[in-house]
Formats: sequence, C-alpha cells, structure tokens
Amino acid sequence: MISGERFSAVYRITGSENEALEKAKDICFEETVEFPEELVPNGMIRENVVGRIESFEPYQGSQTNQLGLESYRAVISFAIETTANEFTQLLTVLFGNLSLKPGFCLEEIILPPSILRLFQGPRFGRAGLRNWLGVPKRPLLFTALKPMGLSARELANIAYKLALGGIDIIKDDHGLTNQCFAPFEERVTLCAKAVEKANQETGYYCIYVANITAPSDEVFFRAKLAKEAGARGLMVAPAIIGLDTMRQLAKNDQIGLPIFSHPAFQGSYVIGQASGISHYALFGQIARLAGADATIYPNFGGRFSFNREECEQIVRGTVVKMGHIQPIFPGPGGGMSLERVPDLLQIYGLDVIFLIGGGLFKHGPNLIENCRYFRQIVENYMDTLL
Repeated sequence: MISGERFSAVYRITGSENEALEKAKDICFEETVEFPEELVPNGMIRENVVGRIESFEPYQGSQTNQLGLESYRAVISFAIETTANEFTQLLTVLFGNLSLKPGFCLEEIILPPSILRLFQGPRFGRAGLRNWLGVPKRPLLFTALKPMGLSARELANIAYKLALGGIDIIKDDHGLTNQCFAPFEERVTLCAKAVEKANQETGYYCIYVANITAPSDEVFFRAKLAKEAGARGLMVAPAIIGLDTMRQLAKNDQIGLPIFSHPAFQGSYVIGQASGISHYALFGQIARLAGADATIYPNFGGRFSFNREECEQIVRGTVVKMGHIQPIFPGPGGGMSLERVPDLLQIYGLDVIFLIGGGLFKHGPNLIENCRYFRQIVENYMDTLL
C-alpha cells in the first residue's frame, strides 16, 4: 500500500529556533492528515503518511532574512502516495493550507523519477521553441499588442508593423480577451494573417501568440480556434485558469502549440519576504511541471518589485535538472526599455526571451524602426561572441 518512496520540499520558516521547529512539525501534519497530532493513529499513518522532517538548520548559514527575522531551512519529505498521482494534489501537499499561514515559504521542490514520470512537462522547451522559430542561438525578441481599447483591425496593423521590424514573438497583451472592441475570433484571425503577411515580405518567421485566458468552459475552445486561425503559440495566466489546465493544454496533441505562462494573479505568492513561494519554485520548477515553454515575469529595475537576485532565481529554476522535464525560456518583461538591453544581455546571456512592450512604442514614433533597432542590438551582441 505504501511504497516507502518519498518526495521532498524545502521551506523557509521564520521565527525563533523553537518557533520554527514547531512550525516545521506543523507542516508535517497540516499538509497531510490535517489532524491533531495526539489523535493520529500509530502505525502506517503516523510512520508514513505524516510528513517527516529530514533536516532543519539556520537558513543559508544566517539566522536573519531581509526583514531582520530569524529564518530556518527545513527539508520535509512526504510519501509519494499522498499525491494520488495528481498534479493538483501534489500542489495541495506542497503548499495547500500553508498558503493560509504566515511565516512559511516554499523554496524548492525535490521530486523522484516516480513522480516526474507523471508529467510531460513542456512540449517544446528551449530547444524546441528555438527550432519552432528557426533561431538557433540568439536571444528571442518578444512584444505585446497594446493598448486595450483598440479595434481588432488596429491591433492587427500594429502586429504587422512589429513583424516587419523583425520581432520573433508577438502576443496579445494579457488584458486582451474577448472584449467588444476587439472580439477574440476577429482579433486572432486578423492578427495571425497580418503576421503571416509580414513574414512573406521579410522572410522571417515571426509567430503570433493568442491569449486564451478565459472561463474554464472556453479555454480549450479558444485554443483550438486560435490554432485554426493561424496563431502559432498560446498564452495563459495559470493562476487564473489553473496550473493543471495549462498542463492539459500543453499535453493536448490536437493543440500542439508552444505555451507562454503569464504571471497575472501570481504576484501575491512571491512578493512577501517571509511567506509564499520562491521565485525559483513558482516561475521555474512549477511552471515547467505545468507545461510552460516560456515563463514570463517582471524584470528587475522595471515598474514591479522583483530584484535581480529573484530574477536570477527564476533563471536557475527554468534549467535545474528535473529528470526528463525540459528547460524552458525565462521571459523577463514589465517596464523594460531598449536602452537596458545591452546590460541585460550581459546578465541573461543567450537563452532568454526579452519581452518589451510599452518601451518599444516609447522609443520613437516609427514602430518598425524601433523593432529593427531592438533586433540590431541583439545581433550586434551576437557579433561580439564570434
């Protein structure tokens, strides 16, 4: 009944040593049996089903975090059977009730092959997405159709100019869904055609990515509609439609398109210093398990609060060894400007998708030339590596 095999998670716990140790013990029961410790039956349930503290020590050799609070690192293991071989239940065990309590941060997930084999992971991953786009080495160029309120035809005209300028990936802004001013089917059809027209003129292979974040009974319908209309990628906000829904989209052979994960509604998990989920785990490891081929997140120095260390955590999470689960692209965005690209190339290197939205429009009045300038910056960087 119980194999004895276990998976583990690393938690950062705040409090004094005694407080943190009690909190670690609380994880063991709260995330499994959710039952008073003194009433848990002896035998199989207490010995196997209840979580187990494998190690407990001051966090990273220091007892304080950025808030000046004592902080401890606890590695806790769980029986693989507690997951029921379901992604949804795996997430429940890892951070279900803990998400309702302060002072707990899920830092890292450590999964054995018996659990990893349950996941397809990204359909494309880094290598597959490069092959899809025909860009073997250089960083990928990404932008968004803005602003909300334009008609579908106006957005398609912008998409045409962006593609003419040499952008690799053009996505709907995350707020564009099925509004009356740019209905989904009309917008996707016109934008896909506009990008294809530009490709025929430039010889590039730019793809249009449709936002299919939608009510649950619409998600797969819109995904298939987008593919039929000529979209060559899909974007979803997994915190809104559900991580397991994104996993099913990635797994669906009838859809078979790259998936771009958008961070909308995920911020509250990571912006607290003492509670939540680490950037590494949420935007890296969990996004990969859920089938994303690229994970979009706010870059440091923009209009959001992410700092450089947190962004570097995400990059590590996108590539850390996880059995057969492929590495995915980090996609920093959110208030980025063309002026920052040279410095960011030094930090991120080649395996990155630079998402510049409003900054591409602000650079000058000629959108096509702005895109060409963006591409030239990256190509000049590539020349320095030869």
